Amino acid sequence: MGKMGSSMASLILAALIAIVSLSLPSETSAHNYPYPSPPPIYPHHPPPHPPHHPLPPHHPLPPHHPLPPHHPLPPHHPLPPHHPLPPHHPLPPHHPLPPHHPLPPLYPHPPHHPHPPHHPHPPHHPHPPHHPVPPYKYKSPPPPPYKYKSPPPPPYKYKSPPPPPYKYKSPPPPPYIYKSPPPPPPPPAPKPHPHPYIYASPPPPYHY
Repeated sequence: MGKMGSSMASLILAALIAIVSLSLPSETSAHNYPYPSPPPIYPHHPPPHPPHHPLPPHHPLPPHHPLPPHHPLPPHHPLPPHHPLPPHHPLPPHHPLPPHHPLPPLYPHPPHHPHPPHHPHPPHHPHPPHHPVPPYKYKSPPPPPYKYKSPPPPPYKYKSPPPPPYKYKSPPPPPYIYKSPPPPPPPPAPKPHPHPYIYASPPPPYHY
């Protein structure tokens, strides 16, 4: 039991000594400037690689060539105006009916002889013979001659105006002049360390 206790105590003591020795600065540590830092534990290992140079930024793709604007369709040629129908030829006026032949007048009665005042009736004289009625000689006036002439229709001289000439010119697309952005400047050369590493001869091996 005593041996186990002593071994445990020795182990704890050794661990504490190791922790304290690691925490204390060594003679050749960076804290004891200007002394050089210790060489690597394994001298046969090469020095660490320098940091990788960052890749240059990707060259942006050139912008897409914009499609040329659509050529607008030319305006529709307007249809010529409809040819108006020629005016209707007016119908000739109706031929007026000839005037009615007037009926011949009725034969007038001869005027009545007025009765003489009544005298006492003398002896009746014989009546003289009646004068014969003259024959009726009526002549209807002849109808006037019909001389109607319809005016000729005016000549039709319609001319449709010619369509205006179409002189549309599409504007040429602007020339595309692409200029690639200049490449980025090269990265600055790494500055030398103010305190270059002076590789000394390997010190004696560490004792743990």
